[in-house]
Amino acid sequence: MSATRADAVRLARTYIDTPFQHMGRLPGVGLDCAGVLVCVARALHLVAPDFDTVAYSPLPDGSSMMAWCAQYMSPIPRDKMVPGDVVLLITDEDPQHLALLGDYPYAGALSIIHAAAVARPPRVIETRLMFSRVMRFSCAFSLRGIS
Repeated sequence: MSATRADAVRLARTYIDTPFQHMGRLPGVGLDCAGVLVCVARALHLVAPDFDTVAYSPLPDGSSMMAWCAQYMSPIPRDKMVPGDVVLLITDEDPQHLALLGDYPYAGALSIIHAAAVARPPRVIETRLMFSRVMRFSCAFSLRGIS
């Protein structure tokens, strides 16, 4: 049986309230934004158990995260995004923040499930997806092997 986008959303929601930790890969202990996606993809057997990103700085370089996404996921147009897909966001000047799209329970909107260093306390949260000057759309991807 293959994993579905709904499976990815359900699993990511179990990570909510996990403390934020740069390069964290332990649900319930510490995750960062890439860690949420890495752990979801591993748990759903979409990638090898040792799959991960290369070491990265908490400061974006403008290309590393985009290259990693393009290597391991399939790009999709913004108007085709659905829950279970991935969005890469610009939170300063460069693409640096990853989030899994969810189905926001209110108003039928999309949400993002992500590890937020700016949350108080810093942790995995789910919020309504709203692009703004502090969270701008860069690109969207679909996890390979998901239906």
